[in-house]
Amino acid sequence: MKYTVITGASSGIGYETALAFAARGKNLILVARRLDKLEELKAKIQGMDAKVNVIVQQSDLSVSSEAHTLYNNLKQYEIETWINNAGLGESSVIAEQNLDKVETMLRVNIESLTILSTLYVREYADVEGTQLINVSSALGYAIAVGSVAYSASKYYVSAFTEGLAKELELKGAKLKVKILAPAITETEFVQKSIDAEGFDYKANMPKYHTAKEMAGFMVDLYEHEDVVVGIVDQDYNFHLRGAIYPVISELN
Repeated sequence: MKYTVITGASSGIGYETALAFAARGKNLILVARRLDKLEELKAKIQGMDAKVNVIVQQSDLSVSSEAHTLYNNLKQYEIETWINNAGLGESSVIAEQNLDKVETMLRVNIESLTILSTLYVREYADVEGTQLINVSSALGYAIAVGSVAYSASKYYVSAFTEGLAKELELKGAKLKVKILAPAITETEFVQKSIDAEGFDYKANMPKYHTAKEMAGFMVDLYEHEDVVVGIVDQDYNFHLRGAIYPVISELN
């Protein structure tokens, strides 16, 4: 039995991606800090299709060691797709940012993503039909003044993932590595990044996507084999394309 792993599955893009993949009959391993939310999602999915096997795994990826523990706990399962969706934000100018919050963000967005990507690639690089999808951001390709640390963390995700995709391509690996780069999406993300109780997207954002729309883009990215990046542009159109960053050296 093969599984798709989705981190950050308790809400937003991860939640809707789980529903979208379940609708395609994919067995799921759902990962997040909030176990109650994962159990609710599991019940919803199994109400949709009792044949879909759903495993929930509680993990706090702001603790880097938990990324290792998570992967080791899942080694008993055959994983055909791994989606690193978990991520945090920080919206403040650098001189005023909360360093505790920034450090937590960097552990989730960079350290745990790198650990999980590396462990998955080591085991599945030569397995036919496998994919690794890392969720970056449109701000992983454009600096956002007022959210520079967040933007920089997503630049790392984009560069790391595009570089990994190139390394595997040069080695003739079977595993496909891809990036989803959303723009503003209606999730809990903004209110958490600004430490607010709530956030009204309709009142504050001229354009945005719903999490369900973004999950649809995730599925498009998953289903197209010969692409590396799925990115939302400044007009909020979604594009599937090759790598964006230049490669200045290649493996011999």
